[in-house]
Amino acid sequence: MWNYEKRLQFPVNIKTPNAEIAKIIITQYGGPDGELAASMRYLSQRYTMPDRKISGLLTDIGTEELAHFEMIGAIVYQLTKNLSMEEIEKQGFAPYYVDHTLALWPQAAGGIPFNACEFQSKGDTITDLFEDMAAEQKARTTYDNILRLVKDPDVCAPIRFLRQREVVHFQRFGEALRITQDSLDSKNFYAFNNQFDRCKN
Repeated sequence: MWNYEKRLQFPVNIKTPNAEIAKIIITQYGGPDGELAASMRYLSQRYTMPDRKISGLLTDIGTEELAHFEMIGAIVYQLTKNLSMEEIEKQGFAPYYVDHTLALWPQAAGGIPFNACEFQSKGDTITDLFEDMAAEQKARTTYDNILRLVKDPDVCAPIRFLRQREVVHFQRFGEALRITQDSLDSKNFYAFNNQFDRCKN
């Protein structure tokens, strides 16, 4: 059970709408390395994670990613709020507008819609944790790219916050991987892998 506080994790107060920027930011709403994919990845992986502490970590970070998904939604909404049709056309937002008006819909910056292939849940502890660490770095890189393109300080402030959380999550998953590797002594690790070698005989 989650307790929901009706506030954003970091404030979003954008004074100047800009659909051109919204087209870029929306990739973190529904793109391949976005917040929706992250939350679904971690909240799915937690069920098959044998270590309860790591399962709890996945629940915590997966829940936080939902809060980040909410923040990105607020950013895109504020960037497109009250735009005139002329501004929508001039800023290249017309194709999105035709399909969704100004509603929020998960897609990448290139227009590719979100689907379940955007996240992995393999059921193998080491595989999933390496996936999670890579996912956090890819999201961090995406935020770096956004910060290179966007100059509006009202947009950059929450983006910098989100970028920093990717770094922290990467560190937490690294700690979880070390816990996992420390709990697998060489005998247990080889016994686990040898069961698959029997298929060769």
